[in-house]
Amino acid sequence: MTSRILGRNSLELLPAVDVSDGKAVRLSRADSSSETEYGSPVEAAQSWIDAGAQWLHLVDIDAAFSRGDNRELIAEAISRFSSLRIELSGGIKDAASLESALQLGVERVVLSTAALEDFDFVRWAIQEFNDSVAVGLDVRGSRLAARGQSGEGGELEDAIVLLEAAGCCRYVITDVTRDGTLEGPNIDLLRLVLSKTNAPVVASGGISSLADISELKTLVHQGLEGAILGKALYAKNFTLEQALEIADADDI
Repeated sequence: MTSRILGRNSLELLPAVDVSDGKAVRLSRADSSSETEYGSPVEAAQSWIDAGAQWLHLVDIDAAFSRGDNRELIAEAISRFSSLRIELSGGIKDAASLESALQLGVERVVLSTAALEDFDFVRWAIQEFNDSVAVGLDVRGSRLAARGQSGEGGELEDAIVLLEAAGCCRYVITDVTRDGTLEGPNIDLLRLVLSKTNAPVVASGGISSLADISELKTLVHQGLEGAILGKALYAKNFTLEQALEIADADDI
């Protein structure tokens, strides 16, 4: 089990660039029919870099929904922004997609919730690539809800037990019912996950205000490492500079 970093007081913020059909988009509640376009992914990424981003959460939406991919554009973005730490997600659910993602030179990749259907692969990926791999858990209520698939998966808590036994180094937790809704993060869900693991946790879904970031920061000492920012930035609810000021402040 990965131990928490004692004394860490800052919250890492990861602006998201979701790519669909070559464009930057945002979804609502992980629904592929709810896309709102925001222009060039490269320009979006550059805007976050200019605002002080150290991380980028880059998602291939088409790969996540098994309708193609944006590999060439994503590879171009990763090459262009080589000084940025990039977390890559979207359709990474088997050895071929994992190795293809890692070859792009990103800091880490996020295994999709759908990957848990082949737990032998997940266990191998965690043991083989350690901190370069995070496991994404998309959650609806108490159950997993893999994007691009109909129906629900198993219980979240059962999945965490298995992942802890496999030595999972990091979790990315998304409440899909809040993702892209600007309804606020699911603090209860995050507290539940944090109580089940000593591995770092990254929060995703629902962040709408600077107050949300302040609330998430209160969970840092419980093991919350970071938060993915999406629609709130694109909707200009606040600037990344404002969010980083709160996330990096010494006091909570």
